[in-house]
Amino acid sequence: MITEKLEQVIDQVAKELGYDDHFTVIVSNRPELCDYQSDTAFQLAKKYHKAPMVIANEIVNKLQELEQFSSYFHEVSFANPGFINLTLSDEMIQEKLTDMMTHEKFHLKQPEQAKTFVLDYGGPNVAKPLHVGHMRTAIVGESIKRIIQYVGHKTIADVHLGDYGLQIGQVIYGILQDQKNIEDITLEYLEEIYPKMSALCKEDDTVREKCAEITKSLQDGEPTYRALWKVILEISGNDIKRLYRYLDVSFDLWQGESDAYQYIQPTEEILLEKGLLQDSEGAKVVDVKKEDDAKELPPLIWQKSNGAYLYGTTDLATIYEREQRFHPDYICYVVDNRQNLHFEQVFRVSEKAGLTDAKLEFLGYGTVNGEDGKPYKTRSGNTPKLDGLFEQTKEIFLSKKEENKDKSEEDIKKIVNAILKFADLQNSRERDYIFDIHKFSNTVGKTGPYILYTYLRIDKILKQCATPTNLSIQIYNKVDRDLRLKLLELDKVILMAFEDRKPNYIADYIYQLSDLANSFYQNNHLANLEDENKKNDWLYVLTLTNKVLKELLFLIGIEIPTFM
Repeated sequence: MITEKLEQVIDQVAKELGYDDHFTVIVSNRPELCDYQSDTAFQLAKKYHKAPMVIANEIVNKLQELEQFSSYFHEVSFANPGFINLTLSDEMIQEKLTDMMTHEKFHLKQPEQAKTFVLDYGGPNVAKPLHVGHMRTAIVGESIKRIIQYVGHKTIADVHLGDYGLQIGQVIYGILQDQKNIEDITLEYLEEIYPKMSALCKEDDTVREKCAEITKSLQDGEPTYRALWKVILEISGNDIKRLYRYLDVSFDLWQGESDAYQYIQPTEEILLEKGLLQDSEGAKVVDVKKEDDAKELPPLIWQKSNGAYLYGTTDLATIYEREQRFHPDYICYVVDNRQNLHFEQVFRVSEKAGLTDAKLEFLGYGTVNGEDGKPYKTRSGNTPKLDGLFEQTKEIFLSKKEENKDKSEEDIKKIVNAILKFADLQNSRERDYIFDIHKFSNTVGKTGPYILYTYLRIDKILKQCATPTNLSIQIYNKVDRDLRLKLLELDKVILMAFEDRKPNYIADYIYQLSDLANSFYQNNHLANLEDENKKNDWLYVLTLTNKVLKELLFLIGIEIPTFM
């Protein structure tokens, strides 16, 4: 990283001055003053009993004495009350851009030892249609997976279907009440019967209890219920796979709660051995409270009084399974923020029982809201199904321009994905956001179509010109320099996105880079340029820009269409 190189240079001169400390360098928040800056002098003032301005001035003066000063810097200056301002030399910029162009993954630093990450995202309940909320967990999880892979680690993605809970008991109850033959069960029927039975259970305690009994009997292996469950799982599972294929979201494991049942007994044995299971009104629970809790956490229910198991049970059994099968370094859950309490309970029990050596991470995401600030609904008041959302987005895009209707179905699919994914991933995952399809479909502004348009316009320019050779040291104007400096931030952005598990860092950078690229080719015309050196350099910069855009778009799950 460019910041690491600058930090090494400053650390070396600081050491010569008697400061045995690490100086951090960041991108300047005042680009009109400098490219990078360090405020470490403020942190050292107390330790060395010196004013920050004294320390910073000493560092600046020493840097200016360097024999290789002009290779690194165009200017180094002090700014009150203790900042070190750094402006890069053209030579340094050229060296780093050439390094990016000539190395795989732009010479991104790879880990000394690859870690194994199990990623749990998706998690739809079988027999229920997927809606806009399922889209968010899928595309956020998929992007986090791709980022982790890109920086050099191994991932194992598990959709972890909800296939053994009360909703299955409700659907089976409805099928039996309707006296429906197995061969007559369809996806449309399942999507109709689930909300009907769910509403009935809220109104009728007797029905709800019967559905709970069916769920327990299914978990115990009752043959009739098992046969119906397999049909439900196949029909609903195939549709879930279809929708995820449309979103270009993939999983290594298509497991669910049901797969965890064989691991419940060995997990329970560990809990018993550790003395963690307690009886509570006929149920088995695990106390998870800690002395320093700001508010008391309720115990995790391991087994209900009727013998049925809950999500906490299967989640703990799944942690045990993942430890036994994969020995992961991390297990990450991309789930709704509202499940925070549940996973806090699960993580605490796992830690107490020593179920895994992996670090458990809760990667919560916020809700997708309508313009009223409430969870996104259709005009009919229902949460939109993914199929309907895809179709609505497609229709809005096609209505923007008449020529949009001439695009291939494959290109339209890619554009719809870009609209939906960029709309979501430009937001920090833990925050709610307002979903406005009309706004996100525009070809101007911070949208997927704008990014695609930028890439394809640059691509058209490149195809009309000769392939650039080596990049020279010279930089020709401000917009040229601004674009080159933005390219130098790439590795820092990718590593931040990895460390914080936040794809929005990537999406923000893509937009900023696209905006600068638009300004670049609007101000630097290549068509009739006679200066071959300048033309070569600008083609080189644009080639690198599009190479970066393409790889980063892949990291957030966006494919590039043939044309816009």
